[in-house]
Amino acid sequence: MKMRRLLGAGAALVLAISSTLASAENKTLSIGYVDGWSDSVATTHVAAEVIQQKLGYDVKLQAVATGIMWQGVATGKLDAMLSAWLPVTHGDYWTKNKDQVVDYGPNFKDAKIGLIVPEYVKAKSLEDLKTDDSFKKRIVGIDAGSGVMLKTEQAIKDYDLTGYQLKASSGAGMIAGWVPHWMFAKWKLRFLEDPKGVYGAAETVNSIGSKGLEAKAPEVVAFLKKFQWASKDEIGEVMLAIQEGAKPEAAAKDWVAKHPDRVKEWTGK
Repeated sequence: MKMRRLLGAGAALVLAISSTLASAENKTLSIGYVDGWSDSVATTHVAAEVIQQKLGYDVKLQAVATGIMWQGVATGKLDAMLSAWLPVTHGDYWTKNKDQVVDYGPNFKDAKIGLIVPEYVKAKSLEDLKTDDSFKKRIVGIDAGSGVMLKTEQAIKDYDLTGYQLKASSGAGMIAGWVPHWMFAKWKLRFLEDPKGVYGAAETVNSIGSKGLEAKAPEVVAFLKKFQWASKDEIGEVMLAIQEGAKPEAAAKDWVAKHPDRVKEWTGK
C-alpha cells in the first residue's frame, strides 16, 4: 500500500512538472527580425519589451535573413515578425506564404524607398539630376544588394542619368534609402520626387503571426493588432538611440518607460 502511494505521488509529481514545463514553454514566444534594418531592430525590440513587461511572456528574439524570417513564421518555428514590407517589397514572400501566416496589419504606415537628399538641395525630382551636379554624379547605397539598390540602378537607366554611379557606402551625400530610418531623426532630409514611379508607391510595414499564435498567446495577438507607430519621428527616437550606441534592449526599455500612455493604448495596461 505504501509503495502504491509512493508511486502515485511520484506520478503526480511528474505530471505537475510536465504541466509546469509545458506552461513555461507556452509562455515563451520567438520573434524574428532582420539585424541590418534599423526599423526592424527598433520595432521588434520595443514590441518585445512591451510583451514581456505588460503581457507576462518571455520573448526570444532571433536575427535572421528576410527569407528565413518569412519561412520561420510560415512553418511555426517563429511565432511572429514585425518587418513585412507590403504589398511590393515583400510581395513575393507574401504570395508564397499567405496561406500559412496571419497578417495583423501595419505597425508603420507610409514606408517608402527612394533617393534621399538634404532639405536644402535645389533638386526636387530625379529628373533634375540631369542638370544638377551637386553630388558629382554619385549615389550612396546604404544597404548593398537590397531592393532599394536594385531600384536605384533601374532609376539611373529610366531617368537617363548618364555618368551617375551607385556606390555601396556609409558616406554622406545623396542616399538610396528608405523610411523609417534613423537618419531622418538626425538630419533634415526629404525624398526626391519620382514621377516615373520607379521606386513604387508608399507601403506599410506589417506584423505577421504564425497560424498557431492566436491559440498560444491571444493577448499578444490583440496587442499586435493595435501596435502601430504614430510617425517616423516616434520610431526615430529608438532608432537614433541605437545608432548612437545604445543596446537595442536598453533603447527599447527606455522608450517604453518614457511613453506609458502609448503603451496603454496598445495593451490597456
